Amino acid sequence: MTDTTAFDWRSFLLRWSEEWADSLPDGETRSQDDEAARQARWLGFPAASQERITALEERLGRRMPPSYREFLEVSDGWRHAGGFVWLLAGTEGARWHNDASGLGEMFEEYLDEDAGPEQRREADLWRRGLQLDLESDATYVLMDPEDVGEDGEWAVYTWASWRAEPPERHANFLEFMRDMHREFHSLRADRSDGEPVFANATTRKLDALMDEARLEALRGDWERAAKGLDEAKAYGRPRAAGLGDQLRRLLGQTYMVYFDGLVTDPRYAPELLPPLVAEHAAHSYRDVSTLTFHLRGADDDLMALAYATLEQVRNGTYRYTAAGPFGEAVDAARELARWGDTDGAWRTLLRALPLWEPLGPDHLAPLAWVADPLLGPLLTPERGRELLSTPRGGQAGEAPDASPGLDPGGMAWLAEPDRGNNRTSYRFVLVEGVEPEELPGRLADVDGATLNAPMTIWEARSGSLQGRREFSSYDDRALMAIGRAGTGWSFAFDGDPAPFAGQRFVSPAATASAGTRAVVVWSGLRTGHREPYFHLSVARDGAEQYAFTYADGEIRKSGEIPGPLDPSRFFGASQGAAEAERSLLEAVAGEFGASLPRHAIVNGRLHTFASRSWTRPPRDGETYMVIRVGG
Repeated sequence: MTDTTAFDWRSFLLRWSEEWADSLPDGETRSQDDEAARQARWLGFPAASQERITALEERLGRRMPPSYREFLEVSDGWRHAGGFVWLLAGTEGARWHNDASGLGEMFEEYLDEDAGPEQRREADLWRRGLQLDLESDATYVLMDPEDVGEDGEWAVYTWASWRAEPPERHANFLEFMRDMHREFHSLRADRSDGEPVFANATTRKLDALMDEARLEALRGDWERAAKGLDEAKAYGRPRAAGLGDQLRRLLGQTYMVYFDGLVTDPRYAPELLPPLVAEHAAHSYRDVSTLTFHLRGADDDLMALAYATLEQVRNGTYRYTAAGPFGEAVDAARELARWGDTDGAWRTLLRALPLWEPLGPDHLAPLAWVADPLLGPLLTPERGRELLSTPRGGQAGEAPDASPGLDPGGMAWLAEPDRGNNRTSYRFVLVEGVEPEELPGRLADVDGATLNAPMTIWEARSGSLQGRREFSSYDDRALMAIGRAGTGWSFAFDGDPAPFAGQRFVSPAATASAGTRAVVVWSGLRTGHREPYFHLSVARDGAEQYAFTYADGEIRKSGEIPGPLDPSRFFGASQGAAEAERSLLEAVAGEFGASLPRHAIVNGRLHTFASRSWTRPPRDGETYMVIRVGG
């Protein structure tokens, strides 16, 4: 709640008037009234007497709210409240609106039968509101006698048809006038050539606030910095939006984040262009005119850089680089993220962040990495706060406590329903003592099989279907994402497998285990309309050691299965198949000391490749279907 009783209205209105008078260009044609106000350096009118205020209240049948009364005691009305209200009412002009505009009827027509009391109350504002605007650019100012605070203040609502937005609420008349003062400043801040520089005590105070906010941000006090920058932005101070947008983007915000005033500066473009371009590329329906609008004023070299960055972001080849020790950490983090260790990648970046060097005084944090296809998925709002809380750029401060990792460890997370409950079945291969890039040679049936560039699972699936013309019911080649599965293991994971064909299934464990050990898991215990199934097989040096398959309510097993993995522990009368999934995954992780990185598999970008078929070819007499598309 704003304390309106101690506000110095006279000083505030005098300062506003002087700022307005000094901002007017020489030789500009003005009305006689405005010229008189300029010479008097006063936008107001003589103070209203208590008799005039009492007469107003008697005429309206209501006592006026405190801040409006106190305003009238200093000035009985006001000129140029912001940029679009040219004359604000005093004791003579204030009147009940009584839907004179017809807007109440219009807003009521938009209400449907499901409209709640609050929506109907908003529509009725036009009948009960006290209108204060006398002359304006189709802008209405109404005080609401039914929206009253504990301090007796009435809320003020403003609405303009050309804004195409609901009425904007101001807590009271004082806050409305403060907002109009900010609007006046923001409209004056961007001066055309030939106009006087808009500088005064208010702008100097705000610029000093921004300078302090920059240092606070670098010291890690980003919340305090954000408040200062938001205040300067509300007044339209140059660079305030661009500085604040750096904080907002690292907090996960992208709407209306354009780095205005800084992104077209060649000093900062290498860091600010990539996140702006990446957000543009993420919305394929946007044509290039949207991007060029946000880069208006940029020179030809910067526009060429923007188009080149856009192409790199779209084809997944953009690579973030930085100078010095922080740049070395970026390279190391990218390599960790490339193989699924996103928690390790994040810790690597954070440890080196104090050594990061800004590109200039208005650069608050490393940003372009969010557009890097491997590093970008590391960002979450929590991690953004952690980064912003870390002192950097040569400033000292208290380092934040390390945030917990995003990966829970183990494999049991696979048993948790994902968003949309789409991951009901999956399969993976674990191979001990080999690097992830060696897996295609063990699991693909093409000599020298290569890895696809890192991409999301959705991108990989879409790419794998491009140009494909033949689909077979017997050929089950899996698109597998690969990475490291903890210490000493690599994994290949398929989160969208074909239906389990138990009679024709061939475990890849034996071929993957040449000279080492391999584990295969295929789970479909939550498939809903299909019978649940689960398969585990373990092989060493090219030969299967043991295996079991649960399908059709029965267990088939071979070899000597270790006690912790004995299927009878999981499938029995005491628990259903779906309940066994978590226990099975915990047992597998415990037996082999391996884990699967959830964040990388679900949200990150990993290398992929197509494995050999997980089913044998059809035998004589077995039927199958082949679908060919196109010529």
